Amino acid sequence: MNADATNTDATSNQATMTCAELLIHLLRDTYRVRALFGIPGVHTVELYRGLEGSDVRHVTPRHEQGAGFMADGYARASGQPGVCLIITGPGMTNIATAMGQALADSIPMLVISSVNRRDTLGMGQGRLHELPSQQQMISGVARFSHTLLDANTLPEVLARAFAVFNGARPGPVHIEIPIDLFNAPVSVPASWKAPTLYRAAPDPEGLAEAARLLKAAKQPLVLLGGGCVSAPEAARALIEKLDTPTVTTINAKGLLGRDHPLDLGANAALPAVRELAANADVILAVGTELGETDYDVVFDDGFHLNGTLIRIDLDPEQLVRNQRTTLGLVGDAGRSLALLLTHFSAPLKRQGAERTAAALDTLDLANDPAFSDFVPLYATLADHLPEAILVGDSTAPVYAGNHLVSQPAPRRYFNASTGYGTLGYGLPAALGAQLARPGLPVVALVGDGGVMFTLSEIATAVEARLPVVIVLWHNAGYEEIRRYMDANGVARLGVDIQAPNFLTLAEGFGCPGMLVESPAELANALDNREPNGPLLIEIDAAAWQRACAFSE
Repeated sequence: MNADATNTDATSNQATMTCAELLIHLLRDTYRVRALFGIPGVHTVELYRGLEGSDVRHVTPRHEQGAGFMADGYARASGQPGVCLIITGPGMTNIATAMGQALADSIPMLVISSVNRRDTLGMGQGRLHELPSQQQMISGVARFSHTLLDANTLPEVLARAFAVFNGARPGPVHIEIPIDLFNAPVSVPASWKAPTLYRAAPDPEGLAEAARLLKAAKQPLVLLGGGCVSAPEAARALIEKLDTPTVTTINAKGLLGRDHPLDLGANAALPAVRELAANADVILAVGTELGETDYDVVFDDGFHLNGTLIRIDLDPEQLVRNQRTTLGLVGDAGRSLALLLTHFSAPLKRQGAERTAAALDTLDLANDPAFSDFVPLYATLADHLPEAILVGDSTAPVYAGNHLVSQPAPRRYFNASTGYGTLGYGLPAALGAQLARPGLPVVALVGDGGVMFTLSEIATAVEARLPVVIVLWHNAGYEEIRRYMDANGVARLGVDIQAPNFLTLAEGFGCPGMLVESPAELANALDNREPNGPLLIEIDAAAWQRACAFSE
């Protein structure tokens, strides 16, 4: 913001600026936002006047869907809300898919858009970018959507958004500002600052009862979801006190550290873990929806919890969804884990590591033919980029990685194969993660089908000098859908798609690329990547499979 952009009314001791300037001021100084994603348009140019000279980094994607996915990846990697500036009308319809993915996974995302003048809303006059009701259209993929009608209420509306991010179940929030309000003068008390919010803690009596049930259990099981990622120390300490096998969902990977002896991983849909779940007498589920794409990814309704189910969640409605709850506690996952831990002075001895190892040995994932193509892929990535954040699209390597990958810390493995399950997520979300965590390598795991949805974001990576490694699994079409068609006796139509020359396209964007056909070639590519921009590594799936089969 320019030094002379703020005027002070000496009689009221209040700062005066335009609504657009105030928005950027509050985001930057009050809420400490340091990155914004958006494509400038005629309805949002005034917001950019407020950005001039600030230390907030603006990233221009090539599509608003990319902006939303970047904000999503930024939020997952950092724990801070991703923020987007989006144009009226088509900008909002474009970003709606990304908001749907963030809503499904409870990811904090703030989408600030323009909207037509207040006196034209709902009039159907054919105005530029007009929708009958932009706010109504986007409400289905937002925790709330608010139309600003008075510029002076902007601080309160922003405070509501960040209250959702910091105190409730997170998700996207949309604030639309009519274009006639951007230049409206606003007076704000100089002392305005964000409130300090503490997340809810569960009822003490309920915690005591949960502890009593867990202490009395003979074959307990713990299920930890993405709601726990901000509390790895408490999570690890509690399950070690409980000495019990623990499922960590896809969004909770790394919560217990790499290859923890009590970690069953995200394998709840596989037979040996299903057996543990069905036979458990007491189950503790924290910060997890118990949803289909985490616990029943084979889609046969075969995941059953027959014992006493204790659930802890920030959202009370979630406590009664998907499985029959015995004891439900409303509270933040991190605070709940820490408080529950205080009820256990000494570790219990219940052969948790032995039970976990027995289940994993039965699964024998490393030798499962379904995963054989991808064991060497992830072994190579772990050897050469052991600290990397892995960000995935919906693609074969990611489906396998959900079972195979073990990470050293949370917020280092996430993808779009769960929940909403969109295509095109992996590449832009990886760019957002790289912006959030510049000190860590980031790998985008994409397929030749899904990457076409957002391939243009390679240009963003080059322009922003983001050293993301793009690993593209090329199997010439939509392989997963081909399998479904074959299994259900449906002729293959629309799935054997023609792919472009990805290396030529990458070169056209200014991104180096190379084709690899074996783990050794992948290792060489990873070791020789440049530090100041993206690298596209295309894996010929058929050649890779031959190379891996030969090495066996």
